Amino acid sequence: MKSNMTDVEAVDNFARRSQELKNEIGKVIIGQRDIVDKVLISIFSNGHCLLIGVPGLAKTLLVSTVARSLDMSFNRIQFTPDLMPSDIIGSEILDEQKNFKFNKGPIFANIILADEINRTPPKTQSALLEAMQEKVVTISGKTYTLPQPFFVLATQNPIEQEGTYPLPEAQLDRFMFSIKLDYPTLDEEVMVVKNTTSDRAVTVNKMLNNEEIIFFQNLVRKIPVTDNVLEYAVKLVHRTRPGQAGTPEMINKYLSWGAGPRASQNLILGAKCYAAMKGKYSPDIEDVQAVATPILNHRIFKNYKAEAEGMSVEKIIEAIL
Repeated sequence: MKSNMTDVEAVDNFARRSQELKNEIGKVIIGQRDIVDKVLISIFSNGHCLLIGVPGLAKTLLVSTVARSLDMSFNRIQFTPDLMPSDIIGSEILDEQKNFKFNKGPIFANIILADEINRTPPKTQSALLEAMQEKVVTISGKTYTLPQPFFVLATQNPIEQEGTYPLPEAQLDRFMFSIKLDYPTLDEEVMVVKNTTSDRAVTVNKMLNNEEIIFFQNLVRKIPVTDNVLEYAVKLVHRTRPGQAGTPEMINKYLSWGAGPRASQNLILGAKCYAAMKGKYSPDIEDVQAVATPILNHRIFKNYKAEAEGMSVEKIIEAIL
C-alpha cells in the first residue's frame, strides 16, 4: 500500500477495494450480501466471526470463498466430539535426537475455519480462547505468536440440534459478530441450484494480501468518531443491562444478563468499518445501528420469562434500538 496517501484517499481506496472483494466473493456466494458485509467488517476490524445456521446454508462455502479471495494462509479445522486441544494448537514431540520439539497445529495460519465449532466439548472449544484474544498460544510455558493478521471464522449448527455443545459465554464474547443465516429466497435458490449442478467452473481471484489487510485494519482504527456517536453506542450497551439506572422495563423483565464493555468497543469499530466501506469518512448513529444486532445478540441472555413468552433476542434488540 502507498504510505503517502492521505486519510481521505485511503478511505476512498478502501471503499473501492472492499467492493471489488465483495464482487469477487459474489461469483460463488449467491445473495447473502449483508452476511458477506459483516464477515468482511469483522476481518477489517481485526475481529472474529461466528456463523449460525442449519446444515446446507453454505456457511463453510462462504468462509472458504472469503479465504480464497484473500492471499493469506488458510486452515480448516473440523470440530468433532473426539477432537483434543492439542489437535488445534499443536503439541511437543520427541525428535530423532530425543529433544522435545513443538509441532505446530492447524491454528498457525492467517484464517482459521472452525467448522461446526459446537460439535466438540467445551474443553476443546476453550483451546481457542487464548489464540482468539491474545493472538498467541502457550505450550509447556513457552509462548508462540500466531501469524498476523489472524482471524477465526467459525460455523455453528443451532444448539437445539442433537449432538451439540453450547459455547461458553466467555468464548462467545470473543466473537465480534454472531450472524444467523436464513434460507435463501426462491430466486436465489434457483440460481444456486443452476450454478452448482452444471459444469461451469468459477475461479476466485486473490484480491488482497496480508500487508493490505493490516493497512486497512490500521485505517479503520484511525477513522474519527464524534462524541454523540460514541455516547450513543455506549448508552445502547448500557440499556441491555438489567437492574441498572435507566434500563428499560422490557430489559429488566426479559434479560438475566446484558452486554459488557467489549460490545461497546465492537460497536464503534464495526460502525467505523461499515461507514468506510461505503466511502464515508466518519460513522454516524445509523452505522452503529447497522452493526448492532450481530454484535449484541450473543452477548445478552434471556431469562425463563422470555423463553416462556417466546420473546427472541432479536426482538429485544430491535426494541432498544
